Amino acid sequence: MKKVLLLALCAMIFVGCTKKNEVKLMNVNDFNTVVDGKKVSLYTLKNGSLTMQVTNYGGRVVSLWVPDRKGSYDDVVLGYDNIDRYINNKGERYLGAAVGRYANRIGHGAFTLDGKKYELYKNDNGNTLHGGEFGVDRVVWDVVSATDNAIVLRTVLPDGMDGFPGNLDITMTYTLTDNNDFRVEYKATTDAPTVCNLSHHSFFNLKGEGRGTILDHELMIKGKYITAIDEHLIPTGSFMLVKGTPMDFTEMKPIGRDINQSHYQMTYGGGYDFNWISEKPMGQMGLVASVYEPQSGRKMDVITDQPGLQFYSGNFFDGKTTGKYGLPLCNRESFALETQLFPDGPNQDKFPNTVLRPGEVYHHTCVYHFEIK
Repeated sequence: MKKVLLLALCAMIFVGCTKKNEVKLMNVNDFNTVVDGKKVSLYTLKNGSLTMQVTNYGGRVVSLWVPDRKGSYDDVVLGYDNIDRYINNKGERYLGAAVGRYANRIGHGAFTLDGKKYELYKNDNGNTLHGGEFGVDRVVWDVVSATDNAIVLRTVLPDGMDGFPGNLDITMTYTLTDNNDFRVEYKATTDAPTVCNLSHHSFFNLKGEGRGTILDHELMIKGKYITAIDEHLIPTGSFMLVKGTPMDFTEMKPIGRDINQSHYQMTYGGGYDFNWISEKPMGQMGLVASVYEPQSGRKMDVITDQPGLQFYSGNFFDGKTTGKYGLPLCNRESFALETQLFPDGPNQDKFPNTVLRPGEVYHHTCVYHFEIK
């Protein structure tokens, strides 16, 4: 009897250790450094069934562990295994990062505000992408507070940085809730008129980083229109109805079903790289997208108060860069769902207001909710 009990106890211990070891955390020492006189570190958050690691360099999500229907864990975001690879980047710059001060693109790298033209740093074929040369993704954020399930970060972008006016004071909070939400909240103020559009840029694969295509992931986007783009991926100012086009995700369908269809908009981005216009009222929290991965049973809902959603199907990855587990980051093996104001908003009169003035507060909340089906 004692032998049976001992064997049972050993089995329980083994199972417990196996489950515990399924979450393989990055080594904190590989992320400790100093950049521009500021300390960079790696922080681990846990809540519900989620475990996430974040570095204050660019506010990057380095790893996000989510269980599948069998209880096994996978890291569902792309990232690197040490801080040097983020700082001295020779691959994809924006993995897991906060982006801004103006997320997405500003056409011709310029805009006019209150009669004055501002010339920005051009880092994307003559346009400005995600804030320019030194966006918030290349800033060492101050850590205001860090708890078991939340981290509060703050930075001030100086007046004139990458050509933008105003000192922009940003507070960003990442929270893991007991409801298996990864919640991103931004608040920003300025001392001079400026433009502001912040977003989060994790690249997801619900099978796990480096585990193959995302073309069999099923996607629904609650939007009947996209902001049409030109050959440089800059909005033309017109809204395109998605019905009858490859961009129609009003009902759940595999990402790969229509991705190779002949359509001039798809040609410009080499796949999906568009801003969908949300059907919900601006400023109100609501569901804008859902993604389901059939093999694992993982489902991710995207909930936000923003009017736009950029869906990018990982078109420009070429497999020459490896992720944090030594696996190549390949074409269409990850996707981004970025809640936002509209791209090129400062130059488009019909788009939602992007101007932030002294005395006003910019708010933005995005929730990535995980569950199993």
